[in-house]
Amino acid sequence: MRALSYGLAQQYFEERDYRGAIRALKPVVDETPDDVGTRLLLARAYYHAALLKPAEEHLLEVIDREPTEYYAHLMLARTLERLSRRDEAGKHRRIAAALTGDDELLKHHTV
Repeated sequence: MRALSYGLAQQYFEERDYRGAIRALKPVVDETPDDVGTRLLLARAYYHAALLKPAEEHLLEVIDREPTEYYAHLMLARTLERLSRRDEAGKHRRIAAALTGDDELLKHHTV
């Protein structure tokens, strides 16, 4: 059932039905809370659905479980920027840039 829900969520995400992806992913994350990849996809769906507080919460969980996951830091920076919290965002942009060696990540994301 988990694989089916995850596959359905990916399909929703690719179709830009982010709320559908959230509905499909929430039970999967509840069932397997340590699965960083699934939680990251859920956070991305929240971000794209403009549900920024849940996106932030899940991104912080991903970073807590996998501190070197550069994409979680980058997504958290973008989320914090959308929440007008640029100082906090800068920290996560710097971490993402340090983890990848890509100084382009230091540029502020425009929404």
